[in-house]
Amino acid sequence: MMIKADQRHLYVQVIEHIKQDIEAGVFKENEKFPSEFELARTLGVSRATLREALRVLEEEKIIVRKHGVGTFLKARPLFSSGIEELSSVSSMIRDAGMEPGTIFLEVSDALATEESIEKFRCNQEDSIVTIKRVRTADGEPVVYCVDQVNAKNLQTEATVLMKNSIFDALEKDGLIHITQAIAHIEPVGYDHEASSILRCGVDVPLLVLLQKHYTETGEMVLFSKNYFRADKFNFHVVRKRV
Repeated sequence: MMIKADQRHLYVQVIEHIKQDIEAGVFKENEKFPSEFELARTLGVSRATLREALRVLEEEKIIVRKHGVGTFLKARPLFSSGIEELSSVSSMIRDAGMEPGTIFLEVSDALATEESIEKFRCNQEDSIVTIKRVRTADGEPVVYCVDQVNAKNLQTEATVLMKNSIFDALEKDGLIHITQAIAHIEPVGYDHEASSILRCGVDVPLLVLLQKHYTETGEMVLFSKNYFRADKFNFHVVRKRV
């Protein structure tokens, strides 16, 4: 289909046309686009105009261009969550209409180190439990979770964590109620352990969410380091002018 002449720049029309084709299903997620020559000829524009349109679409995270390989439609994240909303991974997956699960569980404990004593404000004789899990959505690995808690606060069997969130395990006896968390997000291009566990290659980046979870009394009861597949998850924040 040829681009029709109007008052807008040609590359803007090309962008709009490609977006319409994407919505119509002409291009599929992770599917390779036609060559620049073919696409420019189909649209009736120069390759320079097409390249400018593709540059903007890449900036908008709609497409990804791989040198020497081609242009691909980027997969849309399945899960989107406001970073200001404190919820478990299980809740995020359920909110997307999918079933959360766990396919890997490793639990270990050790006496508190200087680092964990500073984190949890605990004593040297306290034991810190480290829980590693791979969370799934409808059976597909999407998050690698590494959680740390003070053993005295985890009054549940490790096997329970195969099906339940760490929030539920900590709040089981009603004595702990997590009300807030301080979070940091770090992009990671590739992590040897997490990327292999989540079955994603070097072309799939990860988002690492580091969180310290606090009770209403200000006690830090959970430290989590969660690796999210960036092609599956999207985080946003609502900012207000003050």
